[in-house]
Amino acid sequence: MEVFHTESKIVITCNKRLSPYLQREVEALGFTPVRVFQTGIELKGTVNDSIPLNLNLRCASQVLYSLKEFTAANPDELYNELVKIEWEKLIDFSGYFSVTSNVNNEHIRTPLFANVKVKDAIVDRIKQVKGIRPNSGADVNKAVVHLYWQDDRAEIFLDTSGETLAKHSYRKIPGKAPMLEALAASTIMATGWDGKSTFINPMCGSGTLAIEAALLATNKSPGFFRMNYAFMHVMGYDETVFFTERRKLKDKAIKQLDFRIIATDLSADAVDIARRNANTAGVEHLIDFNVCDFADTEVPEQPGVVMFNPEYGERLGVHTKLEATYKRIGDYMKQKCLGYRGYIFTGNPDLAKKIGLKASRRIEFYNGKLDCRLLEYELYQGTKRQPIEE
Repeated sequence: MEVFHTESKIVITCNKRLSPYLQREVEALGFTPVRVFQTGIELKGTVNDSIPLNLNLRCASQVLYSLKEFTAANPDELYNELVKIEWEKLIDFSGYFSVTSNVNNEHIRTPLFANVKVKDAIVDRIKQVKGIRPNSGADVNKAVVHLYWQDDRAEIFLDTSGETLAKHSYRKIPGKAPMLEALAASTIMATGWDGKSTFINPMCGSGTLAIEAALLATNKSPGFFRMNYAFMHVMGYDETVFFTERRKLKDKAIKQLDFRIIATDLSADAVDIARRNANTAGVEHLIDFNVCDFADTEVPEQPGVVMFNPEYGERLGVHTKLEATYKRIGDYMKQKCLGYRGYIFTGNPDLAKKIGLKASRRIEFYNGKLDCRLLEYELYQGTKRQPIEE
């Protein structure tokens, strides 16, 4: 079974509502989606094609390569289909693999049981052919097999990613209530920021938005920060393909910017954490970090984007105190940021009403399971300023 050069279905998963931004990335890499759905993209390709996808995608979670689709009404039928696959040509008998799953079948009360059936089929097949059984467990840092099983429809994949791509590996210190890196990148893409003009991130927390802005502006892909993927542990892997793709990442990266990225926070600890994360990402020198109240954040004359991700009363903060904060955010934008486009990411529509500006767009996202909006404000000069929102 030669998966590195054999074309099959590839499903790239992402968090809900991120697929429009993932689609942009996939197409920019030269791939043509066959299908776009709420939590992912489907296309055709080989496992070698999964390598640039894994290294470049900012909005993705996993890159899955389909091995087989089949019908299975119950666990025994599942096992009987899976044991037919030539696992001995995919997973080294002296190696290690793990199993993940997305299961909705009347015979399965816990996904762990389905995972065990997959593991048993793989181990039994390899032991029958090679006489030795590979090790398996929960860690996803080697070969990974993924089962999708809905009712009687089943599909088995090689998960070429392993650890999720949604975390970009530079954030060693998360801080309080951090925004997932894939979500941060998607929200910046949603603003339409050109990556060539001022980006201001008051209330920066652990720095994720500012860091992702710097990475976008310098064409630095997440693959810069990671040297282990699941595809590396599949038999037939050619490391020269990986290092060729990694060299492309270095060749396209920009080292300096001719505009400013500004990140501030009232907490000195938060700014210290943000600096450290930016240093790990190699972009600390591109971001102006300062400790100050958000209302004192510098606004350069060159217009661009100002973007807030304030607390919204679900996990942090006190609601009545936040009402005053949201009003102050609105005042800051309409008094100091004229000519800019303002954005506020929030999961609390009641607090959003306190901003005192009318949103020109409300872009839907989820932060975990929380329904959120990225609110856009066009901050016109003089009489063109948007009317107050009721």
